[in-house]
Amino acid sequence: MAISKNRKRELVEQHETWLKDSKAVVLTEYIGLSAKELEQFRLKVREAGGELHVVKNTLGKIVFEKAGYQFPEDVYNSSTAVGYAFTTAPDLAKAITDFAKTSESVKVKAGALGAKVITADEVKALAELPPLPVVRAQLLGTILAPASKVARVLAEPGRQLAAVVKAYAEKESAPAAASA
Repeated sequence: MAISKNRKRELVEQHETWLKDSKAVVLTEYIGLSAKELEQFRLKVREAGGELHVVKNTLGKIVFEKAGYQFPEDVYNSSTAVGYAFTTAPDLAKAITDFAKTSESVKVKAGALGAKVITADEVKALAELPPLPVVRAQLLGTILAPASKVARVLAEPGRQLAAVVKAYAEKESAPAAASA
């Protein structure tokens, strides 16, 4: 069924808006997915804070080229569904790659992170990143580690002095206790 020029213009504008509002984009192939499986795929992406939309390759190419993305031509060869990350890029990448592992019909084609086009392998690497709270905790631990080491080093002479005083006090009180 043919789409009117006005409808095509509306679709291009809608995808441009989604692209502008998203932190990352993942292009996937979905040949062989049933309608029910496609809806499950969309649900997984929604749970990750994104949206998944099927796009005609010619319209997708127009949208991405207008935005400055130069995807390889083979990206536009088969059916394309575009995942838009509205919260975090790793969450979208993880949702899509996890679904692709369970379905032979879904394959990651490429992606875009910020202004940079990334390959399917880079999308998979993005999916392997730990969640943001974990990264923050690791960073905080790294920042605090030198401070805690300095505190231990500064406290050690005092601790050693206290141990010597305690040992001397025990030595002095031991003969007094023995003679009594």
